[in-house]
Amino acid sequence: MNRVVHTPARHESAGAHVSGRALYLDDMPEPPGLLHGALVLSPHPHARILSIDLSAARALPGVVAVAAGDVPGVNDIAPIRSGEPMLAQGVVEYVGHPVAAVAAPSLDEARAAAALVKIAYEKLPALLDLDQAIAAGARVAPDQLVGRGDVDAALAAALHRITGEVRCGGQDHFYLEGQIAIAVPGEDRDMQVYSSTQHPTEAQHGVAHVLGLPFAAVTVEVRRMGGAFGGKESQATIIAAIAALLAHHARGPVKLRLPRDVDMEATGKRHPFRIRWDAGFDGEGRLAGLDLELAADCGNVADLSPAVVSRALCHADNCYFIPAARYRGLLVKTNTVSNTAFRGFGAPQGMLAIEAVMEAIASHLGRPIEEVRAANFYGDAPRNITPYGQEVEDNIIAEVVAELDGRTDLAAWRRDIAAFNAASPVIRKGLATMPIKFGVSFNLTTLNQAGALVHVYTDGSVHLNHGGTEMGQGLFVKVAQVVADAFGIPLDHVRVSATSTAKVPNTSPTAASSGSDLNGMAALIAAQEIRGRMAGVAGARFGVPAAEVVFADGRVSAGNRSLSFGEAAKLAWQERVQLSAAGFYKTPKIHFDLATAQGRPFYYYTYGAAAAEVAVDTLTGEVRVLRAEIVQDCGRSLNPAIDLGQVEGAFVQGLGWLTCEELKWTAEGRLATRGPSTYKIPGSRDVPPDFRVHLLDRPNREETVLRSKAVGEPPLMLAISVWLAIRDAIASVAGEGPIRLDAPATPERVLAAVAVRRGHAGAG
Repeated sequence: MNRVVHTPARHESAGAHVSGRALYLDDMPEPPGLLHGALVLSPHPHARILSIDLSAARALPGVVAVAAGDVPGVNDIAPIRSGEPMLAQGVVEYVGHPVAAVAAPSLDEARAAAALVKIAYEKLPALLDLDQAIAAGARVAPDQLVGRGDVDAALAAALHRITGEVRCGGQDHFYLEGQIAIAVPGEDRDMQVYSSTQHPTEAQHGVAHVLGLPFAAVTVEVRRMGGAFGGKESQATIIAAIAALLAHHARGPVKLRLPRDVDMEATGKRHPFRIRWDAGFDGEGRLAGLDLELAADCGNVADLSPAVVSRALCHADNCYFIPAARYRGLLVKTNTVSNTAFRGFGAPQGMLAIEAVMEAIASHLGRPIEEVRAANFYGDAPRNITPYGQEVEDNIIAEVVAELDGRTDLAAWRRDIAAFNAASPVIRKGLATMPIKFGVSFNLTTLNQAGALVHVYTDGSVHLNHGGTEMGQGLFVKVAQVVADAFGIPLDHVRVSATSTAKVPNTSPTAASSGSDLNGMAALIAAQEIRGRMAGVAGARFGVPAAEVVFADGRVSAGNRSLSFGEAAKLAWQERVQLSAAGFYKTPKIHFDLATAQGRPFYYYTYGAAAAEVAVDTLTGEVRVLRAEIVQDCGRSLNPAIDLGQVEGAFVQGLGWLTCEELKWTAEGRLATRGPSTYKIPGSRDVPPDFRVHLLDRPNREETVLRSKAVGEPPLMLAISVWLAIRDAIASVAGEGPIRLDAPATPERVLAAVAVRRGHAGAG
């Protein structure tokens, strides 16, 4: 029997991608009378809107619709809380805040009209600095707390005690396809929306709220996205809703596509964090107590920040048992763009925090960080309970770390680097490792559900639809492999159709690394239901019980009798047996009390470990990543080729966050890095020339789809090894004291850290 899963298979759109035949929203044939939209953005970080004059824009020849908060429904598209308008209402709260929108026959005409909109503002005080906002008590939502034990007593009694601070910056998603939506009005006020969104249901709800429609009157469809990384989870709803509002006013189709500079200015980023800690530990580095404060710059509204901070707090333990822990999350409001979901969803910041603590402990004791980590690893009961109350049942981090060591010979690697540094006064090398334990499931239990729709046709071909979205990550081919395997048919017999709220309702976002887990299982359940019906029909034909019917290699068999899958499907149709099924799946075992921050938020954990070698030019601050070795736990991978690409891509994206992707704002609160000329994403020279990834092949102990594990987000955090390796290289420079290096480790920051290490006056 040839299995379709657990084997490499190319991305379902690979041929269309490389040939240019893959249709993205901006490639779709334009419906007759299509109008183009343009936004009017706030030039101020905080101001009261005194008046809006749309007359000049409306008078421009060709302009069909102009909107400025005049909605037939409710001007609120908040994904979690409320009071988050689609277009600014009364007050603007960041530079780039959409205030009005215009639709015209061409993009040039729309932009010209948008420039004619006159808005009078009264400037208000703005909070643009995270520290000032913390001091002012500015919040977008209540602060959060996760913890256990008497932390103050543990700190007071500890043999050693240190405090510290580190900061990590934000990150722009920089998807290749920018934010875009096409809204097409239908009969009886119905609205069809084509959106580049990770969350069709949220876009559906946002459009319905704004237009005052029932959800059933709005259909949102997405065939593929040119990248998303979390930036099209909630932010895409803003674009879809504005396009739909313009289409409503114009009574015709409208496309709203943001140019790169507008996209970067108007939509949210990864949250910057200020991290502070107070740690108590013994002579082996074993933590007794940890007081950790994670202050997140959330921007001007809550958006998804409460969930992001919650996930950060639930990953600030990483692989370590801490008897007394107090993790505080501050949801700080600033007059900047609302920060939002980004690959990892708070976990990278939480893990960077605890790894900074581990490094500080190792430095204080003069011990290797790997020894300090091992002393703190989760173990047997009672050292297997997280601060949020979940039992770590599947702990394999020691085996993963040992696998990495066995593949790389870390001791010899370190000796080689020490020998190089002894003979190199200018270029210094560093080496660091990074272990991860990543929880898989949405922290909000409700979201851990999915639906799928499977049809079998009488020629044996299969139509598959599910609630997950394809953003380049290979979800569609993985779920198709699951369905093909269930029916025992070739992969090319399964056709996947665009995600649509009209086919599978009430979908969860494709996020939290759960796309394959949820949608793959829902599709498998649907396929198994149809297969069971077909087995009953075939069994009756063969004169055997249905349980003896085998689906494999494109045939349906019992003993030496068989039919092709298509013949079996036709036979079932002739017997009037339904060949369609809707599958539904909800993740078992999970529960989480948001009020007490206790429970089991994650169905399982996935593990990984990485080692990275860097070279640092101590005269310029330039950094090169020379080598990276990764061991990643994927369970029984559904598609090793896709998973390998996910691991490599996540690591490089994390590398970008930690080394070169720096967001800069002017003193007036305007984003200065608004395109590739000013915002540096990793390029080909930033990828380690020696880059090796090993996927562990061991089944998930939990009953996930075919015992696989999530892979989208976890490897991003392995890139923290690069940041730690840079710090290791700086530590090799003659001097004393802790390394002062925030993230991203830009050449300027690296050079300043080297100067501080050498004791230069005024450095840093």
